[in-house]
Amino acid sequence: MTLIGLLIIFSVLRPAKIPIYPDLVNWPTIGTLLGLMILTKGLELSGWLRRIGQEIVFHIGSVRILALFLISSSAVLAMLLTNDIALFVVVPLTLRLGELVKLPMRRLVIFEALAVNTGSLLTPIGNPQNIFLWQLSGVHFGVFVLHMLPPFFIAALCLLLLTLLAFPAKRMHMDDNQPLLLPRRPLLLASLLLYIPFLVLADLHQVAAGLTLVTVVFLVGFPQLLRKIDWPLLLVFVLMFIDLDLLAQYPVLGYLNLTHAGALYLAGTLGSQIISNVPAAILLSRYSSDWVTIAWAVNVGGFGFIVGSLANIIALRIGRQPGSFAAFHAWSVPFFLVVGALTGLWLVFR
Repeated sequence: MTLIGLLIIFSVLRPAKIPIYPDLVNWPTIGTLLGLMILTKGLELSGWLRRIGQEIVFHIGSVRILALFLISSSAVLAMLLTNDIALFVVVPLTLRLGELVKLPMRRLVIFEALAVNTGSLLTPIGNPQNIFLWQLSGVHFGVFVLHMLPPFFIAALCLLLLTLLAFPAKRMHMDDNQPLLLPRRPLLLASLLLYIPFLVLADLHQVAAGLTLVTVVFLVGFPQLLRKIDWPLLLVFVLMFIDLDLLAQYPVLGYLNLTHAGALYLAGTLGSQIISNVPAAILLSRYSSDWVTIAWAVNVGGFGFIVGSLANIIALRIGRQPGSFAAFHAWSVPFFLVVGALTGLWLVFR
């Protein structure tokens, strides 16, 4: 509603700009996001990931090892399937495990949120802000990953150490007689076989061709899946591009020297705490072409306050654990301060 309200205000103030609204949208980013949403929804609905998770966790004996498995799985899945899809897989699995054995559920969900933000920052398809900056930069997939290695290693190491401290090594007992979910093989194969070709086409800046291929296959084979795509979320990103481009035409950040990497980094990390990291990335890209610093900043900015990343909100909403809001900030804000400071130091002395 805020984005729609802003659009109405801008339209009233400058009605002459209404015809150029479509030109303000970065359509390659929207196309890449939609293609990934379709493919990852196929993987999610196939049940394959939950089946693998069930088979593995039934053989894990301690709370700490289970926590390490769930948290590392969240990070890896976020690298490949985007952070929100990783949460839709891992958090429900965690809740199911909580029905089988006593677990620190609230803490696990919070750490899974930290994990998807950590894992997703590494790849250009891990989260919406990276998809946008990848398409904007024009660099190849591997080049993007290389640039993101320093903040990833810092966040991953901090998360590993914090996990070892936060979860005990005590034994647990699970009922291994629970029925296993059977995956939907055709949906799984279609999603997997199209995943790499779509990424290759996106990397070659042929997003339209990749999206057409994916859409046609799923329209013919699995038309019901397309109705389950989060279309309002896609509209949110379209509105973000228009609103933030119009906002950038006003002297919002003009008083800051964003040509300096340090100032740009602070603007991205702190700005994400206020308006979330996706809008922060779009807004800062209007003031600076230093996409690497912006990417470092807004991804680190996903930690901290819950509004820093949409993934934080999704995790707590799916997890449904009492007291999660305060507990989340008790872990996430110190994590943000440490990771933010270490990443900032690396940026200064690189």
